[in-house]
Amino acid sequence: MHGNQRLMGRVLQFSDVHFGREHADAAAAAVDYAHATPNDLVLITGDITQNGYRVEFDAAARWIKAMPDPVFVTVGNHDVPYWNVLDRLFWPWRRFERATGHPAHDHEFRSDGLMVRGVTTARGWQARLNWSKGVIDLDQTRRAAQALRDAPRSALRILACHHPLVEMIGTPMTGDVIRGEDAAHIFAEAGVDLITTGHTHQPFALPLQAGDQFSYAVGCGTLSHRERGAPPSFNRIDWNEDVVTVTAMAWEKGAFVDSRAWTLPRRGGAK
Repeated sequence: MHGNQRLMGRVLQFSDVHFGREHADAAAAAVDYAHATPNDLVLITGDITQNGYRVEFDAAARWIKAMPDPVFVTVGNHDVPYWNVLDRLFWPWRRFERATGHPAHDHEFRSDGLMVRGVTTARGWQARLNWSKGVIDLDQTRRAAQALRDAPRSALRILACHHPLVEMIGTPMTGDVIRGEDAAHIFAEAGVDLITTGHTHQPFALPLQAGDQFSYAVGCGTLSHRERGAPPSFNRIDWNEDVVTVTAMAWEKGAFVDSRAWTLPRRGGAK
């Protein structure tokens, strides 16, 4: 952490486990790490299954239940019943909500030093050929932004969704989120500290500017065999009054090790 300042909080961010294609050893080790490492929240940013099969959701539910409380889960584009057209059209998140116990929309977590709000960027279907890409609703965005704006100034404010709202150079796939840049500006103007996402299967941390306000886009790696050129990984997010430190924990030789870290100054500190 920055200087000698006390650690104020820690979030462990996992994403894209893709049960059905999961990296079993890494997924099990992630649970062990979460229990061994004091944290304020386990945050899971979507794609907990590969095809939305019930057996995949059952496996994902057991994995989530094995995590230490509290846990916060958002939906991803793979968390729809891929081969069930009626469910995709009318009940795209029913299996997700039943398996996880977490709502697909307007999900929220609050504690003394942390607030997390979820926004759904995945869709069961949409009017373009590639349904894996993202869409964000600006009414939902504004509700989330206002809720995060109202959090205590000292709290770390996190927006959680699946797709990166703004494209990141060098990642192996795009989110192509409709209205994503508009939403990113709204969150930055609301004083959101971090916009945490998955989908790209590679970790990153980059600033997002909106006038004289800014936020940070934080992407998480995968815990599946769909690595796309990077080892399985997750993020450890630590913060104090002045900075947020995002550390990508990569799977190497049967264990998670510190791989890459980003130090992100907070907006004028938390004072």
